[in-house]
Amino acid sequence: MPTSQLSGTDSDEDSPSADQAFRELRALPPGPERRACRTRTIDRWLPMAYRLATRFRNRGEPMDDLRQVAAMGLVKAVDRFDPVHGKAFEVYAIPTVTGELKRHFRDHTWDVHVPRRVQDLRNQVRLSQRDLSQRSGAHVPTPADVAADTGLSVEDVNLGMQAMGSYSAISLDAEPAGFDGGTSLADRLGSRDRALETVLERESVKPGLRELPERERTILYLRYFRDMSQASIGQRLGISQMHVSRLLRQSCERLRTDTLPTAA
Repeated sequence: MPTSQLSGTDSDEDSPSADQAFRELRALPPGPERRACRTRTIDRWLPMAYRLATRFRNRGEPMDDLRQVAAMGLVKAVDRFDPVHGKAFEVYAIPTVTGELKRHFRDHTWDVHVPRRVQDLRNQVRLSQRDLSQRSGAHVPTPADVAADTGLSVEDVNLGMQAMGSYSAISLDAEPAGFDGGTSLADRLGSRDRALETVLERESVKPGLRELPERERTILYLRYFRDMSQASIGQRLGISQMHVSRLLRQSCERLRTDTLPTAA
């Protein structure tokens, strides 16, 4: 689109007055008069900023949000532009507003935080895949094809391809593609099995149990698996309750030492 079509002015005859407006803005001291002049200048060029925002429509962002971002870019351009350099304002403002819109998409619209370098890789890979697909028809470009087309390494291409799934996230309440029956993704995800910790503990203690004398193994079994009292175990084995308590303590300490060598 030609620059003149994006301009906030209606004709080339307005250019001198636009230049004069910026010269006046720069010459005014801080105060109400300068603020009013600044507001008039911004309002005059808002149509240009809004037209630039329409270039980024249909990318998942509300148009009102894009217009706000474009207006912020315009404010920055108005505050920074100096007519002394001889450039027309739109020549300076268009890249400023467009850059603000691109930064908005880069920094605020990704559902998963991705470093800027990886975002750039994703964009290069996406554009290359699109162009290669159009050229080759049905052929799906491989990472090697994209690497040859972009000059990137295959590792960077793979990194960019992985980042394509980070721009937008899928709701856990959504039904996965290819599944019928209304079951959400959350219902299909596995959950942590707390019994796994018990399995690990039992397996880790087994070698130490095998090394214990038979009487100590019997005492542990009766106490912790049959839930018998120390006095009942003592009566069954013909030893005192205090002896049972001492053997239990010694056996547990030995197992703890064998299982966790660093334990105090």
